[in-house]
Amino acid sequence: MKEYRVEYSAELDLTGGVLLDDFSLPWVEADCPRTEFRAVWNEDKMCFRFDVEDEDIVLNQSSDKDIAVLGSDRVELFFAAETELKKHYYGAEMDPRGWTYDYRAKLYRQIDDDWEFPSLITTGVVNSKGYSLEGSIELNVLRALGLLNNGNMITGVYRAEFSHGTDSIVENWMPWVDPGTEAPDFHVPSSFGNFLFEK
Repeated sequence: MKEYRVEYSAELDLTGGVLLDDFSLPWVEADCPRTEFRAVWNEDKMCFRFDVEDEDIVLNQSSDKDIAVLGSDRVELFFAAETELKKHYYGAEMDPRGWTYDYRAKLYRQIDDDWEFPSLITTGVVNSKGYSLEGSIELNVLRALGLLNNGNMITGVYRAEFSHGTDSIVENWMPWVDPGTEAPDFHVPSSFGNFLFEK
């Protein structure tokens, strides 16, 4: 299983986080736009940041916040208690505004979007190159959900890269771990890696 090392930082300084940037476009033949992810932790929280290059940001303007996020460019984190997703797994899909579509789910795509991720805070900023997204989650929440165990957390890291086509929105999907599916799909066990919390 692919691993990412989450560095300890008492001050939660994300500049010291290990760079994760090996995203791919498994389902199309195209250059992969730059996407960077970093995460750090201390005794209380995990903090994370995405930095995304995007020359054509799509922001859905629906009055329904969940629909707005799902219709927009976004970055995503999934968390699972075990590798086969036999128990609940949890998703946070976050757009450049910092709006979040969060939920818990079971295989296959049995999504409960009335559920909200306790303690999750997100902030998005659009800039001249694209956007950045920062967030934090309390470790006691991750432990209570059975996600953080002995310094390990089964995690998926993704980007939904949307652009304006001639007649419709073009959707491309960028995972950290290529799930090996024929069609784009993050909601499968093979799309997850492991986050290793080290001090």
